[in-house]
Amino acid sequence: MELLRVVHPAIDLDLRYATANNITGEPIYRTAIAYLHPVAHAALTHAADLARAQGLRLRVFDAYRPAFAQRRLWAALPDATFIADPSLGSNHTRGIAVDLTLADAEGRELDMGTGFDDMSEQSFHGRTDIPVEAQANRLRLAGLMALCGFNFNPHEWWHYDLPSPTGYPLLEGCHADSEMG
Repeated sequence: MELLRVVHPAIDLDLRYATANNITGEPIYRTAIAYLHPVAHAALTHAADLARAQGLRLRVFDAYRPAFAQRRLWAALPDATFIADPSLGSNHTRGIAVDLTLADAEGRELDMGTGFDDMSEQSFHGRTDIPVEAQANRLRLAGLMALCGFNFNPHEWWHYDLPSPTGYPLLEGCHADSEMG
């Protein structure tokens, strides 16, 4: 499977797993390059176009995630509420999931009530105990991504994936793995 590199004028990359700023406390990826399955890539490109029309940008935290990275995240937090069990596979490892947020035209992230990878109930969609502005921003992101064909994860405001994951195989040994591991 040939994954496509995520590049778009309204998408900023902040691949947290290429830095120590993640739940493991150390870099997992060697390079900060995001890849997606062609269908997910087309949907994300559409979302970026819609965001740009509203004076917004997308900031991508993660996209395709090799199996070795999924195992490292599971080792750091073996909680299926937030991390897919690597023995079952992840939609990230299929190349059909993306973790992201919204930013303004200057690239400043909008308030979402918690940070990325805040593994707490505060990160669940539909929270009413976060600032109203953050609630509205979460809904805006969810609406934008839904219009482009993505489903949301009810436990992570930042996580979106394509429906019917069984139609997309787990990817092992694709070209992106050599750049990430």
